[in-house]
Amino acid sequence: MPRLRLVSRAETTDPLVLFMYDRKFPGRDPATDPGVTASGAPGNYEAVLAHAPDILEHSVRGFYLKQTKQRKLPLRYMELAITRIGWDCGCRWMFSEHSKILRGLDYSEAALAAIPNWAIFDGFDAAERAVLAYADCIALDHGRTPDGLFAELRKHFDAEQLIELTYIASMFMMNAGMIRALRLEHDDYDERVQEMPSPPEYRFIDREPTPLPSRGAA
Repeated sequence: MPRLRLVSRAETTDPLVLFMYDRKFPGRDPATDPGVTASGAPGNYEAVLAHAPDILEHSVRGFYLKQTKQRKLPLRYMELAITRIGWDCGCRWMFSEHSKILRGLDYSEAALAAIPNWAIFDGFDAAERAVLAYADCIALDHGRTPDGLFAELRKHFDAEQLIELTYIASMFMMNAGMIRALRLEHDDYDERVQEMPSPPEYRFIDREPTPLPSRGAA
């Protein structure tokens, strides 16, 4: 289960919370009758963030900002960056959900499979490669971006489009961290980096190592 309980319909009168529940779970209570969303995800993001409805509203408005037709940057580039950020940040839900969106935008299965190793895949064009590299800079290097990469981005996108790409990629990087921290959606799993079992009789003893055998003259 997520680290915070899900807020039921009976607990809230907030119009935004109820709107999101109706949109994702029409006729159901995500806390008591969760099921899955249309894409197969648990759909508990909204039901946990509903503890702070104004935070949920801020987050949802960010998602709407990405999707609105006011954006000058084509959706395929935004989704490509988001999917790569999902991979970079180890957010299983983000990588999975936005891979499905890319598929709906007619990306090939070969391209989707290559997102984890995009740098050695020749199926992405120059603009796509620049977007993927920029996503890596945002997610892996805290936004530090080489001048040469930004010059390449300027060849393909105007200033407004680059603001859109930067803001939306950064927003989804934040969401990836939040989803993992709260164990939401597909990221509800136990920590995988942990001590592995040894035989019960094993005990570490601090002592000089056994001398290595001589390999003879070099």
